[in-house]
Amino acid sequence: MPTVITCPSGLSGEIRGLKGKEGKLLADRASAKSGVTFDRILAGCWLATLDPGLYALEEGQPLDWSKVVVADRFYALLQIRSLTFGDEYAFQVQCQSPGCRERFEWELNLKDLPVRALSDAARAAFRNGNRLETELPHDGRKVWYRLMTGADEVRAAAALRAGRDGMLLTALAMRIVEIEGVKTEDKRRFLDDMELADAAALLDRFDEADGGVETSIEVECPVCGAVQDLQLPFERGFFLPTTRRTRA
Repeated sequence: MPTVITCPSGLSGEIRGLKGKEGKLLADRASAKSGVTFDRILAGCWLATLDPGLYALEEGQPLDWSKVVVADRFYALLQIRSLTFGDEYAFQVQCQSPGCRERFEWELNLKDLPVRALSDAARAAFRNGNRLETELPHDGRKVWYRLMTGADEVRAAAALRAGRDGMLLTALAMRIVEIEGVKTEDKRRFLDDMELADAAALLDRFDEADGGVETSIEVECPVCGAVQDLQLPFERGFFLPTTRRTRA
């Protein structure tokens, strides 16, 4: 049955669950390598746009998921998964305690993950050229950055595969539009020499602006009781769970 959802930016539409053709997409290595798998899944499972929210659409024009912000894309994918297989998600975790290292299964309800709406300031900035402003706490200079879209995710994944920079520098370089007093051709060098505290502060600003689903969770080892923080894993079993894990 189709379901109506409202994404963090206010985008609202009707979705359906995954079908066999989306299962084929998930197994298609060429699509995965080119980064279009999730665009195609979203396009196929998004049946109708009821409120375009941030996105300027002509009547009858389909949503271009490569131009949709990451918070909306991820929220929609999460709802599509829940509609298909139910809200419960089980995955394997290894205890990080040196004296334990036990592997165990952890299960959570996806509906319990907190969702933050995109702020009014972020929505306004996106509509006006996708340019937000902040300031480096130690350096003091202004930095202008952008909300990530699906196309940006593809570019970031390609940059990581190419191995030019690590995850931190890639995350900064992909989002920073301008740095006060720094020429475009010198941006990479500036990021290389940036104080790590300033880099961490920028990532916090990005996270605050992005909104969306909170994927940082706590799990407790059932053997030793140790609690650890981790990012919710999105492995093959997230979209293709075994029968044992597809109960509602």
